[in-house]
Amino acid sequence: MKTSSKTSPETEIRDPRDELPEHLGALRAFALSLTRNGASADDLVQDTIVKAWSNIDKFEKGTNLRAWLFTILRNTFYSDRRKRKREVADPDGVHAASLFEKPAHDGRLAMNDFVRAFDQLSPEHREVLTLVGASGFSYEEAAGMMGVAVGTVKSRANRARARLAEMLELEVGEDIMSGSDRNSLAVMGRSGVAAA
Repeated sequence: MKTSSKTSPETEIRDPRDELPEHLGALRAFALSLTRNGASADDLVQDTIVKAWSNIDKFEKGTNLRAWLFTILRNTFYSDRRKRKREVADPDGVHAASLFEKPAHDGRLAMNDFVRAFDQLSPEHREVLTLVGASGFSYEEAAGMMGVAVGTVKSRANRARARLAEMLELEVGEDIMSGSDRNSLAVMGRSGVAAA
């Protein structure tokens, strides 16, 4: 007796993309219950369908497509809501007018001070700050590159930061690396040669 490898039409699993239109009404009703606004609900359903279509490969065929779509819709709704809470409504530009930008010359002056101070550090201190500060290596990785113990790297980094803070006349507890911008990190990366 030969068995057929084909499934019967009743148990055949359909492509989920073909099923999407069947769920639009339920999705819109759910979206309306969340947004309380027809236009917002339509936008939410549209976003849901786009996300579902883009991620259809993540849908497990044979499972509940409607539940999957409702989850996407719900997550999209709450994600957008959280995002909007952080936004400032400013239709008249009042808030925007109160904002200001730090003058560029302040940055250049601070950068010049930083370059001078960084270049006055010993080669060992420049090297350790470049590795753990500018390049983002862990103490363990830096120790391997420098051929020293991890404790030595931590000690050098601590002393280098303290010396740099002293030369820049930073307040006690003010972290020299906390405000480092790309320019400062680039200077640390090109200044001096590696310590022996």
